[in-house]
Amino acid sequence: MSKRLALVLIATAALTAPAVASADVATDWNRTMVDALEVDKTPPPPSARVGAIVQSAVFDAVNGIARRYTPMHVLPDAPRGASRAAAAAGAAHEALVTLFPAQQAMLDQRLADTISQIADASKRDDRSIAEGLQWGKTVADETLAWRATDGINTVPPTYAPAGIPGRWAPTPPAFVLMPLFRQFATMTPFALASPDQFLPAPPPPLTSARYARDFNEVKALGSANSTIRTPEQTQTAIFWQSDTPTAIWNRVADDLAQQRGRSMLAGARILALMNISLADSAIAIWNAKNTYDTWRPITAIQQAGSDGNSDTSPDPNWTPLLATPAFQEYPAGHPGVSNGGATVLASFYGDDTPFTATSNSLPGVERSFTSLSSAIGQIENARVWAASTSAPRASPPPTWAPR
Repeated sequence: MSKRLALVLIATAALTAPAVASADVATDWNRTMVDALEVDKTPPPPSARVGAIVQSAVFDAVNGIARRYTPMHVLPDAPRGASRAAAAAGAAHEALVTLFPAQQAMLDQRLADTISQIADASKRDDRSIAEGLQWGKTVADETLAWRATDGINTVPPTYAPAGIPGRWAPTPPAFVLMPLFRQFATMTPFALASPDQFLPAPPPPLTSARYARDFNEVKALGSANSTIRTPEQTQTAIFWQSDTPTAIWNRVADDLAQQRGRSMLAGARILALMNISLADSAIAIWNAKNTYDTWRPITAIQQAGSDGNSDTSPDPNWTPLLATPAFQEYPAGHPGVSNGGATVLASFYGDDTPFTATSNSLPGVERSFTSLSSAIGQIENARVWAASTSAPRASPPPTWAPR
């Protein structure tokens, strides 16, 4: 059976199914995307790439009918009268089924539920819904083809630790021999001109006063048995480590879209731009991580003395609050990627927008803020409390709207 015929049959069969309560279709399918990422346990950098692919496709599908904004990738070419909502669902479904084939049964059921809701709410005819579904699928396929050669499957050159102070070395508990996600350092960005377009300045020299200050702060606050880190700081460190930036910031974006009453087209555009910013921030940050190849706090603290700084002292038994991720330290990934997403939301809603961040891994634990920038400040501190970062907590390079 062809995919096109299957989509038509899903749409037709769904007309008799009970409708489900829902926000707008783009927001619903963004939540479905987050669910798929979390079921798959997709790590943070690949999660950002998935978010950008899916939400670019959803926006281009809706915009391809509305023909209002510059597309992310696919030029408007939808049939006149095609259902925008069906196009959004069709694009998200096609992209997610392709990226997460093991979850197809769940995704097919959600598509059927969505089409039932569209038919019930808008009284659209079968043809409008089927054309919207097919257009959304076409857009998703073109978007997936665009990103298929972006470097995600590139095998990086063999890595050998430099074996000198300041440079990355394998860390416990896994002692992975090569830093993870190195292909992101050279991946084709979604909007940036190149991965190193906004390469940050290098971290401070190991012999500098700033390095010693940061070193001693992390050593004291980020230790597994720190006596000065508060229980609130400990929980905050765990909270921001418990979920990916993509999952956290997409939930925030969905909540804001509902609170502010954005149209589906406007909401889909914000989601696309935010997820592109998350992805390009990850690419730029991993480019910088691999450029500077810096050691993690556990290595720096256990081997202090080799750094040549008289204001640092070693503790060979020092361990961090949370397990050290297996990639280079500078610049810090979570604050950088999160700032990319928060900056886009601030450009639409204003920085002084109150919101609450949640984590599916910690039900009932929340962090509420009166501004988007204050959340980034907390994430920066959380990486110190977790001892996941020791060099300056640099903000990420700015990201731009797609060319």
